[in-house]
Amino acid sequence: MNDIIFMLGDWPVRTIDALIGFGALVLILLVVIAVVIARSGRRGAELAMASAIRADELEERLAQVLHAQSEASGRVDAMTQALAGRQAEMARAVNERLDSVTHRVGQSMEHSTRNTMESLRALHERLGIIDSAHKNLTDLTTQVTTLRDVLANKQSRGAFGQARMEAIVQDGLPKGSYEFQFTLSTGKRPDCVVFLPDQRPLCIDAKFPLEAMTALHDARTDEEKRLATQRLRGDVMKHVSDIAEKYLVTGETQEMALMFVPSESVYAEIHDGFDDVIQKAYRARVVLVSPSLLMLAIQVMQQIMKDARMRDAADLIQTEVIKLGDDLGRLRDRVLKLQKHFADANEDVRQILISADKIEKRAGRIEELDFSKTDTPAEGPRLVAGAGELFPRKLQAGE
Repeated sequence: MNDIIFMLGDWPVRTIDALIGFGALVLILLVVIAVVIARSGRRGAELAMASAIRADELEERLAQVLHAQSEASGRVDAMTQALAGRQAEMARAVNERLDSVTHRVGQSMEHSTRNTMESLRALHERLGIIDSAHKNLTDLTTQVTTLRDVLANKQSRGAFGQARMEAIVQDGLPKGSYEFQFTLSTGKRPDCVVFLPDQRPLCIDAKFPLEAMTALHDARTDEEKRLATQRLRGDVMKHVSDIAEKYLVTGETQEMALMFVPSESVYAEIHDGFDDVIQKAYRARVVLVSPSLLMLAIQVMQQIMKDARMRDAADLIQTEVIKLGDDLGRLRDRVLKLQKHFADANEDVRQILISADKIEKRAGRIEELDFSKTDTPAEGPRLVAGAGELFPRKLQAGE
């Protein structure tokens, strides 16, 4: 046991020294191995504890995600129901508004059509009156007589002319549009005045000088005819001058007046044989009319009055149509705004559905995660880091 095995420098190494050194080395190795085994066990326990903590955190996060998903689904359902209710309410309001507008438009068109039909019916009635007047005119032209056979003196002739003129005016014009023995501002009183749409009266005189015409008919010689012709021209022109002076008032009456000749034959004879008298009367703004021409003049005046009333009614109708167009324009603007609201609501629903799809996909990805390898030491740190990145932030609306 004391044999020298080898020399270590000047120090001899014996067998017992070698055994003691080997034993010390083995002891040191055992101590080192025990320390290593103890550290390994402590590290494994720490890793197992960390894995358990991560599993608990993941389960808690998963429960929170499922709860948030259920709340989001409930909110989406509630918003869908609310939007459906609002859409139905807006559709009902639009339908009610359109029905109201359609009803008003129909009533307005019906009223306009009824007024137009009434106007056309009245026009046809007036045309029938004109046809009747034309027929009467034809009958009168075939039954021409002289005033000499009917009347005996001047007063009766004046009454006859006045009566014929009043009958024609009363038959052709409505009450209130004419007046007999109307007093002008000058104090003169024409036999009749007709109030035209500008409210200036048209004067009619029924006092025609028939004595000269009777003398012309009674003349036998050329001298008597010449004298009767001169007298007729003088009497007619004097009466024309009197009418122009009395009944043509500037700014108050019309610019012309009518001189009524109560006989068609007398009027035809004056018109054929005394054209110069007719022209001078025209220049003096006095028009000679026979009974038939007075009827036509009355019909023309009546049509002028009717046209004026129709123009007034047309202005009212045009105003109502313009207002109706404005109402339709406002309705179109409101429908466009309502359409924009519908588009915005549809876009919001689409965004909500997109968010719901994304939440559903993320929940699916979370459900597919595998935690079966958490006990391997090499993958422990990677799993911990990955678990912290699963929920980096809260979900925002629209994602």
